[in-house]
Amino acid sequence: MKQRPLDLSRLKTLPLARRRSLSSVEEILLPLDRSPSVLSPTVLLRVQEAAMRLREARGRGAQAILIYGAHLLRNGAALLVADLMEKGWITHLATNGAGTIHDWEFAWLGRSTEGVEENVAAGTFGTWEETGRNIHLALLGGALDRLGYGRALGRFIHEDGVTLQDPDILAGMVAEFPADPLAAAGCELLAAMNTHRLEAGHHRVEHRWKQASILAHAWRLGVPVTVHPGVGYDIIACHPMFNGAAIGRAAAEDFRLFGGAVDGLDGGVVLSIGSAIMGPQVFEKSLSCVHNIRFQEGRPAVSGHSIFVVDLQDGGGWDWTQGEPPKSNPAYYLRFCKSYSRMGGSMQYVQCDNAAFIHHLHRQLTGAGSHES
Repeated sequence: MKQRPLDLSRLKTLPLARRRSLSSVEEILLPLDRSPSVLSPTVLLRVQEAAMRLREARGRGAQAILIYGAHLLRNGAALLVADLMEKGWITHLATNGAGTIHDWEFAWLGRSTEGVEENVAAGTFGTWEETGRNIHLALLGGALDRLGYGRALGRFIHEDGVTLQDPDILAGMVAEFPADPLAAAGCELLAAMNTHRLEAGHHRVEHRWKQASILAHAWRLGVPVTVHPGVGYDIIACHPMFNGAAIGRAAAEDFRLFGGAVDGLDGGVVLSIGSAIMGPQVFEKSLSCVHNIRFQEGRPAVSGHSIFVVDLQDGGGWDWTQGEPPKSNPAYYLRFCKSYSRMGGSMQYVQCDNAAFIHHLHRQLTGAGSHES
């Protein structure tokens, strides 16, 4: 049977403001002075241990990596994460594509999250004009400055837009330096400008709620943030501007940048909060790459690091500090636990609401409430 690819240029997009969004900045954003929810004594001990490990890591100058899924942002933790970055407790951030989409929508519209079932049935899920358009603008423009996904979008939000190069200059660059790694990025931008009638010059996009954007805070503070999306995973695929090359180029840059953080993880800390798939999958590949290069240079494997995995599931009822269970145990198939348990150092699983964990960790580290700084 002959099968034709779907022509995404025929997609009809709708104004984002028309969408029924399920959450707003005013409803979710946790202020720094709000008291955190109560945790069980067992979970609170894990939070305290994570805080201790982060203090030790900072004393060593080691990396403290926060890997998070979209729900951490959607649960209102942006200001808490920003304050941890500003005070030097987090040195690198990593998230998935969904984490960036909610981040941008909150920053621009003040609202995010849609009803998946009802909108897929109506053929409108993800087909929001401004979301797909502006995230692609950020990535296409940022590529020429050698920015990956996270920093390009963080800059776009913080600086309220992006400047696109003159098409004649782009064409000249591509013609004169066709083998330069930036030539392909120039070609993608040229094609997008021609196809989607994008003018050269500054494209101003005001973000009135940028305080709710983790990416914008990271750019402002100079903290590296990397994004690890799947091509076709995210709603920006439901848009005529969908460009797998631009997304892939930005994600590849971020994978390399993430590897640099992992190379500085000796004696450091990984917080994987609400990332059941992206976090463990990207971390294990990155750690393997780091070891490959280290061993060529006669350097030892990454060691002395602590991994705290936080999610709502019960962890299979298994004590992950004792290693992974046998294949006959259903807990063996919990990827977010199993993969991290194989990554050297120590790994602990914490069954906890992600925002509550960060809120209590912030209290422990910053001296808010009764805890020491």
